[in-house]
Order: sequence, then C-alpha cells, then structure tokens
Amino acid sequence: MWDPAPLQLLRNNTFDHFQRLKPRTYKDSPVKIIDIDDGSLKRLGQWPWPRTQLAKLISTLQAANPAAIALDIIFAEKDRTSPQIMSELWKLSSNERQLLSHLPDHDQALANAIRDSRSILGFALSQRITAPHPLSLRARFVEIGNSTLPYLHRFTGSIQSLAMLEEVAAGNGALTFISDSDGVIRKVPVALRYQDQIVPSLFMESLRLAQSTDNYMLRSHDEAAMGLAEIRVGRLRIPTTEKGEIWLYYSKPNDTRYIPAWRVLEGQIDAQQLKNNILLIGTSAPGVMDLRFSPLGNIIPGIEIHAQALEQILGNTQLIRPAWHASLEVLFLIIGGLLVGGIALHHNILISTTAFVVTLISFWSISWHAFSEYRLLIDSMVPTIMLLLIFLYSSIFRHVHSERNQRWIKDAFSRYISPNLVEYLVSHPQELELGGHRQTCSFVFTDLTDYTALMENLDPNKAVCLLNEYLENMIAIAFSHQGTLDRIVGDSVAIMFSAPIKQNDHQRRAIQCALDMQNFANQFSLSLVNKGIAFGQTRIGVHSGEVIVGNFGGKTIFDYRALGDPVNTASRLESANKYIGTLICVSETTLKACPEVPVRPIGHLLVKGKSIPLLVFELLNPENVDQTAVSQYELAYQLMRNKQPEATAKFEQILAKHPDDKLADFHLQRLLKGERGDLIKLDQK
Repeated sequence: MWDPAPLQLLRNNTFDHFQRLKPRTYKDSPVKIIDIDDGSLKRLGQWPWPRTQLAKLISTLQAANPAAIALDIIFAEKDRTSPQIMSELWKLSSNERQLLSHLPDHDQALANAIRDSRSILGFALSQRITAPHPLSLRARFVEIGNSTLPYLHRFTGSIQSLAMLEEVAAGNGALTFISDSDGVIRKVPVALRYQDQIVPSLFMESLRLAQSTDNYMLRSHDEAAMGLAEIRVGRLRIPTTEKGEIWLYYSKPNDTRYIPAWRVLEGQIDAQQLKNNILLIGTSAPGVMDLRFSPLGNIIPGIEIHAQALEQILGNTQLIRPAWHASLEVLFLIIGGLLVGGIALHHNILISTTAFVVTLISFWSISWHAFSEYRLLIDSMVPTIMLLLIFLYSSIFRHVHSERNQRWIKDAFSRYISPNLVEYLVSHPQELELGGHRQTCSFVFTDLTDYTALMENLDPNKAVCLLNEYLENMIAIAFSHQGTLDRIVGDSVAIMFSAPIKQNDHQRRAIQCALDMQNFANQFSLSLVNKGIAFGQTRIGVHSGEVIVGNFGGKTIFDYRALGDPVNTASRLESANKYIGTLICVSETTLKACPEVPVRPIGHLLVKGKSIPLLVFELLNPENVDQTAVSQYELAYQLMRNKQPEATAKFEQILAKHPDDKLADFHLQRLLKGERGDLIKLDQK
C-alpha cells in the first residue's frame, strides 16, 4: 500500500524498458503535425511570426476541410507587429498615423481566420493565481457517478490567449503536461481541474471537434476505488487513471507525421493529405524550447506528445494500467514469497537460488506477455525487490550458523596470516596440505634503518608500541593492495603478490604498494622526529620471478610461503639501498610490466653470491618528480654507462644543484675511484 517516490521511479523505469523493447508501431493515421520547424523559420522569418502569417496558415489548412485544427500556441499578448501598435513606437505625423490606423489589425486578421475555421486554441495552467479573463470553453462535461473533480490535477492560475481570439475559437484546451519526478512524460491528462471547474486538454478538444460533439462524459469508479475510470467523447471510450490521465504508448520518431509549415504556405501539399485529418500546429525548432523527455530515451517536441496521444486513441493502441493490477501483484508476492522463502529455509543455496530465479523469470514473463500482447502494465520490479528481500532474509536465517563458524575461523586466523590467504583457504580447504607449485610472483621487502639504536634509546614498552604501530600500518597498506604477508622479522616485512590467488597485475600492485609504504613511512618518521624521537627511514626492495609457493613444514605445523631465488634477490635489493643511497630499489624484471612508472636507472647490480648482474632502478614518487633533474641524471648515467670521461663532470654539476642526491653522489665517488661503466659489485649482503 505504501508507494514512495523511489518505488514509483523503479516501476516507471520498468515500463520504459518495455516500451524501448517493443515501441508502438507507427501507422499512418488522420493526425498530422503542421511543423513550424527550422526550415520554416529560415524561409519565413524568425519566431514569433506576424499573426497575419498564422492567419494565412490557418486559412490554407481550413481550405483542405480538416476535421480540426489545434494550435499549440498561446497568444497571450497583442501582436507587436500590428500597424496600430507600431505607430505608437514610431515618430510619425498625424497624417501618417491616420493612414496606419486604416490598415488591418493583425490580431483581428487572426481572429477572422480562427472564426472561419475549425480551430482550437490552447491555454497553460499554473499554480500561480492569474486570471486575465474567464476561460472561454466550448465543451460541456457530464459526470456519471461520483464527482471526479477532487481527483483531477488542480491548478489555480492560467495563461490564456486574447479574449477576442478565444471567443471565436471552436474549442479551447489545456497545453499542460505533468511529468514524473525524473522529468519524463509518461501520462497526459485528458481533463484537469482549473479552480473549481473541469477543463479539457488540447488533444481531447481536437477529438471532440473531430467527433462533432459538444459533450464529454466522465464515468467515475465505484465506491471502492474513487476517481475517474473513463472518459467518453462521441463514439470513443477512453480508459483513464483515477487522476484523469492516459498512459502514452510511444512510437519511434517518424517523419511521416510531420508536415513543414512552409510547404503548406507555398502550396506544396495536396489538400487530400489534410482532408478529414486532425491538424496540430506547433514547433519542433530547438530554439523555441518546447522539448520533452520521452520513455524511449529521446527528446521530442511537445506538439508530438499531443499527436502520439491522438494516434493511439484513434488506433486503439493505448497502454492500460488495469484497476486490478494491485490485487494481482499482491497475490503474486504472497505466493512467490511463500515459495521462495520456504525453499530457502529448507534447502541449500543452489536449490533456493534456482527457485528464486525461476519465480522471477515466471513473473517477468507474465508481465512482458501482458505488455507485448495486450498492452497491459503489470509491475514486476517492485515485487522483484520484495521477493529479493524475502530470499535474502530466509537465506541468511538458514546459513547464519555456518556463516558464524566461518567468520570465527577468519577472524582468528587473520590475526596471524593475510586476510586474502584466509579467504583462499576457507574457499579451498584442500590446499591445507603440504606441497607447493610454481608461480610467478612479485615481492616487496622492507627494512627500518637505525632500529637497534631506537630500541637502546627508548623505553622498551614505548619502542615496541611505536614499532607495532609502524608495522600495523605497513601491513595494512600491503593488504589494501591484496598482498600476502610472507613474514615479519623484527622491523622487516616481506610481502608477496600473486599468491595464493593469481594476480595478472602483480608487478603493478607491488610497485604501488612500495610507493604507498614509503609515503607512509616518511610521514610517520617525520611526525616522530618533530616529537624528538629519532625514527629511521624505510628501505624497500622490489623484484619479480618464478618461485615455488605452498605449505612447507611438517605434520605438526606448516607455513605458507614462497621459496626461490627471486625472494632472496628482493631481499638483497632492499639491502643494496643502504650502499647506493636510495630508498626504493626495483628490478628491471618488475618494471617491464609497468613502463610508465617514473624511475632512475641505478645500474647493473651484482650482489654477493651472484654471477649475473641485474639491472635495477630507483623508484620515484610520481607526485613530486622533477623531470628536468631526472633528464640530467639520465644523461650523466648514459655517459657513465658508455664509459665516457665526461660523466664525472655531469655528476658534479648535478650535485652542485642537488647536493642531497645520494644516488648521484654514489656514482661520482665510484668514478673518482677510477671505476667505469654501470656495473656495481656489492660484496656485502
């Protein structure tokens, strides 16, 4: 019974998708739009046209003997191009004014054309109390049953055409549209409430005139469901909502319903094309701003909405939201809820999900069949949401015990190993056995400088608290990148990527993890230094390669980790920072997958125990890269690599500008000692 705006929006979007899947098929009908389009404005002048031009257009159309002519235009003020009004603006002699006074008045010319034709004028309703003069209505409303006035959309003010025009028109109808909360026009009113009287819409007045009748008959619902049920005009019976609206069944844009006004005025249209047609005069020119949103996802002129309403009424292709829709939807909800809830409470998730999906498919099929075959709007979205809530509640209720057990396991083990490893082991319990497999992974090793001095100079409890805070944040950063904690040794942390869960972008994750760790470590150290606590810097090594990953140990206890040369190499790269003067040392193997990452080449590093050197780089923070300095360094590095003697001077120039560049100083000292090239041998671990 509760129908808030979000549910209405969901329901309307469902009906919109139905229309997009199967829009109304356009068939040539006796409804044409006489379009004041861009072409007409280019040929006949900018809008608004002199009313003599519109009078000529109406007279030309009337000569074709149409069923009705409806104008989607409000003539609220006098024509400023009339000779009498222009004479008030110009500086003229009395003779000239006298001469102009005898020229035809433009508004009178339009009034004469309207009087001599089957023309209908329009007015706009508003909530502001304005009444230039009483509405001139030609139609009468006969109500059958209870009064429908309280249920119609109510307005207190109006914008009308000049009284001299309304008095001679064959009809007068409202141009007002009422959009939904998202601005889409899905329903149009056949009748509205203006103050304390019922007024027709423009397209209904067109129907009335075409049916050659003076009356509308309004039939209300019975006592159980108040409001309007249908409106009759001539031989037509039109079902409506309780608020006096009809649902629009849109067709795709079709140029056949449009006739440019300039072609009518230039006599290029055969009168037989217009005979006995309802002709709607309006504009599709974007500059006039009479544009509306349709459920098909496009923007259409307001005049086309009147035309589409007339087409579906005359073609008997209306959409209907039947009065019994609520009963059907509630019945489905009760039956489907009992079925879905009962199965979810007593069967496993696969069976209950299958029952839930089959139930939804059944109801959506019924809704789609009702729409596509009978043009009935049966809501399937709101019951779907309710069934989903029932299904979720029942499933949670049944599985709460197993979920609680799994949660306990995960909470307990997450304090010792990585959360992603816990998730993996919970999902793959068969992996809890000894053994391993080959996998290409990336590794991040970190170490804290001056850790021993920190422990000696601080109270042990305080030192441990600081270290725990540091390690907790470093590990949290690793977990945020879905890294696996390999081990913690004192103040050092080893992180592994692409195990146990394979990650195609493990190199990129490792590099970003290293950058985030370094940023945190710098800020953490700076905050402690400002408090008088000498907390060291963090050095990081990053490397990738194929290792053996799995559980190692014995039957009593085992450990999940990676074994292989890449693990040792990553550790050696971390240690190399101490001698080279860098903070993050990353191998070429890792960088190949991330060529866009800002780095500086360090050289071919040959660590102790290795016979093949490894090309390594210094990883730079992308947020504060000095590209000029990097370019100068790379030039000096290339000279050094090519064993050019100019390299020494280049590094001296770099240090003159950047005395804190430890990597440049490292290479300069090598060159001053007589070393050449970029091969760096480290004899210490």
